[in-house]
Amino acid sequence: MASAAVHDVIEAHFDDWGLTAAERDVATFLVKGFSTAEIAELRGNAEGTVKAHLHAIYRKSGTRNKAEVMSVLIESLMGGKLQDAPRQERAAAE
Repeated sequence: MASAAVHDVIEAHFDDWGLTAAERDVATFLVKGFSTAEIAELRGNAEGTVKAHLHAIYRKSGTRNKAEVMSVLIESLMGGKLQDAPRQERAAAE
């Protein structure tokens, strides 16, 4: 039951971010902890293609890297705000 709830929260973020099918696939592998090279191998893509998908994911999610994507998702699972935290932190730092 908890696993389904986690999946639903993550999928809701992917929906909110407007990820394409390929970006969702890459984001799912990212959440599971795979490296860029591993994702490329699993998807049968060049690493450059995966990196392009990752950059689109970061742009659409308002994050800058894998750690920030995971932070947004974990914060949401813990009952925090959805995806505004990384944006707010960057704005405060500027």
